[in-house]
Amino acid sequence: MTAAARFAAHAIDTRFADLPAAAVQSAKVFVLDSLGVGIAGSSVEGGEGLLRVASGWGAAAVPVWGRTARLAAPAAAFLNAWQMHNQEYDCLHEGAVVHAMAAVLPAALAAAELRGGASGTELIAAVSVGVDIAAGLGLASRTGFRFFRPGTAGGFGAVAAAGRLLGLDRPALEAAFAWQLAQVSGTMQAHAEGSPILPAQIAFNTRAALQSCELATLGFTAARAVFEGPYGYLALFEGAHELEPVLASLGREWRLAEFSHKPFPAGRATHGGIEGVRVLQAEHGFAAADVARVEVIAPPLIVRLVGRPPRPDVGASYARLCMAYAVAKTLQHGALDLAHFRGEALADPETYALAARVETRDDGNPDPNALAPQTVVVHLADGRALRWHGETMLAHPARPLTREQHLEKFRRCLAFSAEPLAPEAEVRLIESVDRLEALEDVRVLATLASSPAR
Repeated sequence: MTAAARFAAHAIDTRFADLPAAAVQSAKVFVLDSLGVGIAGSSVEGGEGLLRVASGWGAAAVPVWGRTARLAAPAAAFLNAWQMHNQEYDCLHEGAVVHAMAAVLPAALAAAELRGGASGTELIAAVSVGVDIAAGLGLASRTGFRFFRPGTAGGFGAVAAAGRLLGLDRPALEAAFAWQLAQVSGTMQAHAEGSPILPAQIAFNTRAALQSCELATLGFTAARAVFEGPYGYLALFEGAHELEPVLASLGREWRLAEFSHKPFPAGRATHGGIEGVRVLQAEHGFAAADVARVEVIAPPLIVRLVGRPPRPDVGASYARLCMAYAVAKTLQHGALDLAHFRGEALADPETYALAARVETRDDGNPDPNALAPQTVVVHLADGRALRWHGETMLAHPARPLTREQHLEKFRRCLAFSAEPLAPEAEVRLIESVDRLEALEDVRVLATLASSPAR
């Protein structure tokens, strides 16, 4: 049996009753978190232009979060996926280094609209199997990033979630994976340069996922070795890989229960540095002006992803992936906020002067996908060297956010909606996701996420 067949069987045959309580609870937490982050992303620079372009991709039907606009299903999935990842604030599987929900949830909710509704239990099951496949592909890799894995792997998870909700059978879903292979895309060049095109690469794969599900119904003879073939996904996009342990884990290990929150709106690789300076500042009471220099000592992936020099001329997308900028803002304000990547805050010369004194160094970790541990050393002007070490980053499943921290983030995100939401939207979204298992029609979630204030 091919990997595509085994993934398809998992996606189609899994029942809501098969899911452990931890996976169900994680689904609810990250559905709400993802909607909030996607709503906040609606006001990011460039959104109006993308909305204008996507509006020409077909008849309006599906809501865009944080806006009153409705677009064709692939176009809405595209825009919602872009909004979810455009601030580096969406959840992820750290071991896989995959932001799977950014592709899976927009595709799943668009599929629910196309189908004419779906229950909460159906959404939870669809999202869970989609995340299993997306994260599983990341876990199968034995190399560092060659392509932008959140987009490439995320798209296959989106196919699984959307295909299940659209009623594809196993052969059709296998064909949909083949159609997705024909469209999969996304390089690390946008990440290396801090280009705002980076989140659009998740969006392209999310849009493709809905198209793959539709194309799979046409009866074309599809490629079979989609994932494991010599020109399949893993060989081309990942290189060295080991897929069998991932396939054997299907139905036994639920990847959504292993997801991490993003407590700070910057690349996950910056979070050890952010937490370290916050803890040391709280313990020792020093100000940003007291800091001579900061060292962040971390695995090579951290240096590769966010060890870039601070630059005031390249914009917010670059800054979100810059350890030095994130640490400097945290030292200045005691926290990192969405507002720190906009307007005058983004251009603050004092931030960049401080950021120039932050260094990110490789600790020699042999794991090419490791995000932790991280060590922070703050050298003060008075000669003291203060040290913090974190084996696991904040909001990892081993150190989860409290419910109040989770809801505080969600509420803050809603304040950044491109179009202010109805006053009742916040409470109703929280209530709806809290009782997601009992929800008769999940289309209410997108409706609330796009309901304007009157």
